[in-house]
Amino acid sequence: MAAVSDIPVPVVPAEGASRRATALQWRRRSRMIHGLRVLLPVLIAAILGGLTSLVAYNAFTTQRTSSRDSNDPIRLIKPHFVGRDKRGRPFILTSVTATRDPQNYQRVFLDKPVLVLDSDGANPQHVSGDNGLYHEDTGMLEVSHHVHMFDARGAFDTEFSLFNTKTGELVGSVPVQGAGPLGEIQSRSYGVYDQGARAVFTGAVHTRLQPK
Repeated sequence: MAAVSDIPVPVVPAEGASRRATALQWRRRSRMIHGLRVLLPVLIAAILGGLTSLVAYNAFTTQRTSSRDSNDPIRLIKPHFVGRDKRGRPFILTSVTATRDPQNYQRVFLDKPVLVLDSDGANPQHVSGDNGLYHEDTGMLEVSHHVHMFDARGAFDTEFSLFNTKTGELVGSVPVQGAGPLGEIQSRSYGVYDQGARAVFTGAVHTRLQPK
């Protein structure tokens, strides 16, 4: 009787093992392909949904920003307005900032305005104040709060001044006080005409002449 160790063990042909390995790899690949076929459409749908939401959000925020910005007033930093009055005298108007009235673009609010009239002449006139309002359609300039006016002939202080850039006339219906080579003057209203050659003071006028 032959021993157990003497019984020949059947040997699997190498070709059969290779076929089984190939079949196993194919089944794994088939399962992976099937999984990708199920997963890819889900991923594509999620990506498309995300892109759609992003586009819609951007369009909404852009519309809100544009709507908000369109209502914001136009603000200029250190603007310069230049022109000439009817007699050809140049004037320069500057300020720290200028903001257009959103209700009327012809109105410009000025912060710390400075007006120089007849800037190229021998005796330029300066007008400055804390606040200003320039009407571009009429050429009228309102200067208010701590208004200071001066040229080579004297200086004046008041709380309001109205300057007509077309005629070159400067008027105010509020108290004014000033000083020049001839002395000091106070009144309730004033006007400067004829290129600054003529000044008119009315209402409770008080003067103090300076002796030569």
